[in-house]
Amino acid sequence: MDPTAVEPPVLPRKEWVKTLPQAIVASCVLLHDLDDRILLLRYAESQPSAGTWCLPGGMLDHGEDPVSAARRELFEETGIVLDHAPRLIGYDHRADVQGTGPVIDFYFDGGTLTRRQTITRSPEHNDYGLFDLTELETTPLTPPLPALTALQTAVRTGTVVCLREGTPATQGPSL
Repeated sequence: MDPTAVEPPVLPRKEWVKTLPQAIVASCVLLHDLDDRILLLRYAESQPSAGTWCLPGGMLDHGEDPVSAARRELFEETGIVLDHAPRLIGYDHRADVQGTGPVIDFYFDGGTLTRRQTITRSPEHNDYGLFDLTELETTPLTPPLPALTALQTAVRTGTVVCLREGTPATQGPSL
């Protein structure tokens, strides 16, 4: 080490935090019926992702944790109140979503819909449906079909899946 080298000044914490990467965080809920079909909502024409089908969910409010956001978003978008804590089944890192920068999505298993539960759509959606994954090959989806398949597998197996850009991540090199 060069004794004449000048150490760069240490930034005060408040300034240092401003240099860290920023990301939007969202939570989504996978619900299925007794026939193992998943609940999807279709974004209305007035929405940025108009016409695409998605799981109930959305972005965290300031100071909100992912589980609370999942429960809140599920209620806001479907009228369903979970009577239990949803289980984490996956997460996805997307580098840039519609020009807003990085997004980290948390996915939760909301359990099985009962026959007596009804769906009350929010104004941001114009339709909903229960779908078998085999029916979705040509359907515009957010998240994509490989992600939904991996998430449904995580529900069935009790595991958690890591996604990157909506695709199950492969294990990287060993350290």
